[in-house]
Amino acid sequence: MGPNGGGKSTLVNVLAGRSSYTLDSGRIDFESNNLISMTIDERARAGVFMAFQYPSEIPGVRPWQFLKAATDSHRKSEGLPEYSVRDFSKIYDSNLKEIGIDSELMKRSLNDGFSGGEKKRNEIFQMMMLKPKLALLDETDSGLDVDALKAVGNAVNKLRDDRRSFLIVTHYQRLLDHVKPDFVHILIDGKIVESGNHKLVKKIESSGYESFS
Repeated sequence: MGPNGGGKSTLVNVLAGRSSYTLDSGRIDFESNNLISMTIDERARAGVFMAFQYPSEIPGVRPWQFLKAATDSHRKSEGLPEYSVRDFSKIYDSNLKEIGIDSELMKRSLNDGFSGGEKKRNEIFQMMMLKPKLALLDETDSGLDVDALKAVGNAVNKLRDDRRSFLIVTHYQRLLDHVKPDFVHILIDGKIVESGNHKLVKKIESSGYESFS
């Protein structure tokens, strides 16, 4: 958490490997690997996933084919066989229903004509399909109605276990009412200025960020 311009989105974009950022020094250790030396697709196959603050529309790319290719690539990197069309479709349809996306909408190109909330649900749907080891959620709660917010929270909670981590960027407590964080970090001017548990969120809600700067 942190004020606008504090570096939250920069942090998750650097972790994901966005090429518009250049690292001058340091390293990012993830499961004994240095992420800095890995390309974006290598990070993705290693289990790093990012849900974007502003998901793009990708004309000509169908969600089913997109996720089948992504899932198969991830499974092959772990030495697992590709899903059969039948098995993949079962998982796809089940997760689609759980996150509450209209199946007719998914017959369009990826995010084509989707509302802001539908795009955010689709990002979480992709996370459900790929089951990453590290999920980076960049303000996924912005623009979501109450039902969508609950669906996102349920999806995160269902995937939570001791083999998987989530780094959630948010401005508001409302998502954290559904997803109770293990740690809360306040990021200001690119630096973590305070850390705590979920009780720190209450302090932010009452006094803002000025007391931390």
